[in-house]
Amino acid sequence: MLRSRLLLTGALGLAAAGARAQTADAELRFNQGLLHLKEGRAEMAVEEFKKAINLDKKNPYFLKGLGLAYVQQRKYSDAVEAFKRALEFNPYYVDVRNDLGAALILMGRRDEGKKEFQQVFGEPTNPTPELAARNLGQAYFEEQNYAEALKWFQASVKRNSKYADAQLGLAESLIALRRLDEAVVQLEAASNNIPDDVSILLALGDAYFRSGRFTEARAKLEQVAKTDPTGPSGRRAAELLQNLPR
Repeated sequence: MLRSRLLLTGALGLAAAGARAQTADAELRFNQGLLHLKEGRAEMAVEEFKKAINLDKKNPYFLKGLGLAYVQQRKYSDAVEAFKRALEFNPYYVDVRNDLGAALILMGRRDEGKKEFQQVFGEPTNPTPELAARNLGQAYFEEQNYAEALKWFQASVKRNSKYADAQLGLAESLIALRRLDEAVVQLEAASNNIPDDVSILLALGDAYFRSGRFTEARAKLEQVAKTDPTGPSGRRAAELLQNLPR
């Protein structure tokens, strides 16, 4: 299955911060940093965010942007420091707690990271609790604690049944626990609920393949290969089709 690893809340929610900048120049630097971050120019993003922070030192949105840029550079300790500073200036900026948890896990401080995810999941003002639960599931999955991973992926799906990445994690956990039949049923329901998501269709085709349901597997995999011929899901579907018995 094709699924992301730890997910950060990202820069999309940062755009509104420009209105909070103390000066127009700070807003300009911040927006330039966002553009560099979106296009993968992490070093340039860091420089722009630093310039914005010099003009508006207590702006938590600028510090979040800086932390995200450091994560792109894999400078996780610097990212942790930036996220913590953002929370000092706005303790209610709950998105940052998810980013902080991810950065802590990426730098090897897994227990601290999971604690952050648990705290942000239970925060009443959290706009995306499904992301925190999904990240907890991913953290436990990486530690091969599949039963605990399953619990948190289920919690994520309960909050948002159209969250494809959590649905994939749930299926992977069931398969890891040797509950393939349940994974097939779950992926069939997810496919009906999110019919246009090729990653779910790919996972369902793969699960049919594993179950020996080759005719159904072929139908799903051919659909994925046709829909996403050059993307990662389409390429993986093509690989599976080559090994599928006729």
